Amino acid sequence: MNVLLMYGLAVIAFAVLIYMLIKKLDIKISLFLLGVVLMYAALLMKKPLAFKNFSGTGLTFLDPLKVIVDQFKQTLSSAGFIILILGGYSAYMSHIEANKVTVSILLKPVKKVKSVYILVPLVFLIGNFLSLVVPSASNLAIILLATLLPVLLESGMSVLTAAAVIATTATVMPTPLGGDNVAIAAELANTAEYAGLTVSDYVFKYHALVSIPTLLIMALVHPFWQKIMDKRALSRSSDETVVQKHIEEVKGSPLFIAVYGLLPLLPIIFLIVIFLLDIFFNIKIKLTVEVATLCSFIIALVCEIIRNKSAKKALEGTENFFKGMGNVISVVALLVAASVFVVGLKSIGIMSHLQSIMTGIGGSRAGFALPLILLALTALIVLLSGSGTALFYAMVPLMVPLAAAAGISVMALTIPLGLGGNLLRAVSPVSAVVIIVAGSVKKTPLEIVKRTSVPMIAGTLFMFIMSMVLFLK
Repeated sequence: MNVLLMYGLAVIAFAVLIYMLIKKLDIKISLFLLGVVLMYAALLMKKPLAFKNFSGTGLTFLDPLKVIVDQFKQTLSSAGFIILILGGYSAYMSHIEANKVTVSILLKPVKKVKSVYILVPLVFLIGNFLSLVVPSASNLAIILLATLLPVLLESGMSVLTAAAVIATTATVMPTPLGGDNVAIAAELANTAEYAGLTVSDYVFKYHALVSIPTLLIMALVHPFWQKIMDKRALSRSSDETVVQKHIEEVKGSPLFIAVYGLLPLLPIIFLIVIFLLDIFFNIKIKLTVEVATLCSFIIALVCEIIRNKSAKKALEGTENFFKGMGNVISVVALLVAASVFVVGLKSIGIMSHLQSIMTGIGGSRAGFALPLILLALTALIVLLSGSGTALFYAMVPLMVPLAAAAGISVMALTIPLGLGGNLLRAVSPVSAVVIIVAGSVKKTPLEIVKRTSVPMIAGTLFMFIMSMVLFLK
């Protein structure tokens, strides 16, 4: 009876979660509520709350609420703090207009290329690189629509081809500064197998092995598919001319352009240099993402003092750093909410029961089904809701126990699930980036999706196969 109740509760919880994702209800409060309900159900079933080293309040009905408090403390001391620091740095870069300088520098080569179908992969790869500076797919699309679209149209590129490339510029660039990578690295660092794993290790040793080849495959598929679609269109319609507002070109001395163009990329440059020193020269320096970002912030502040010739004015601008930290607190809350939901699932006993069933089924042959099922679920949620990361964040605390239950490497779950959501976002007609691009070029979202679907699906299939070859052990 308890087993039926346990599985019934788990199925209902996931069904409600999927419904809320599709309906675009607030995912954070949804996960919190479901987690708390599951914990109360566990208490009614006379089961303890499955939170490590949990010390109760003395009043059982308050214990699920204390789990939320303890989870906030735990998350804020690890992945949550990193995300706050990154959010602050990104906001400060926008304030001092360093992001604008970087975008301006990277887009200069585009203006010199005249061949339309050489431009397609070039713009795609440059746009993905820009996602290091502007991590939001929607914000990056807005910037590129304003700065790059007129250049692409002047080169002879069709509106739909240009729109498709811009809609797919934020996909799976391997970066230690990504909130999703920070979250999964922090989770894996708590395991025996990956104890002490840093986000740089996760990205450069695992993520990049799949994401970089995937980006290259999509860059190759993109021009061929756009050429086929352009031929099908036969002739350009009369509304091909789209008027876009130009952003003023960044002006300044060569030194200013060089220094401020590097500032947004400085944290990742520090991390890559430290990683290479370790790999090639065995020089071990423990530089975390937080320290690298704070070092970059201090350098940026010094640059601002020199630029403004006023320490007072430069210091006043640092308020934007802390405002930026506040802007990303919702991401931290999402991580906490996901963990609370998983505590609820563990408390009713579903995870331990699944592990006992799957133990011994074993081997990579049986385990292959789990990543495939999760990727299919990710695809469904992304296509219906337009959110590329909501399900991934919700699943982060489940990755390790699910992989252990299936007898496979946890990387065989984290890589496909994390990359799949980001790739398929550009295939959803209800995703923010597709809607923004479609509205800007006066086309329907479905017209944009027709152009983005083949490159993104090809990338997803290639990514999944490569992940299984490399990590399904």
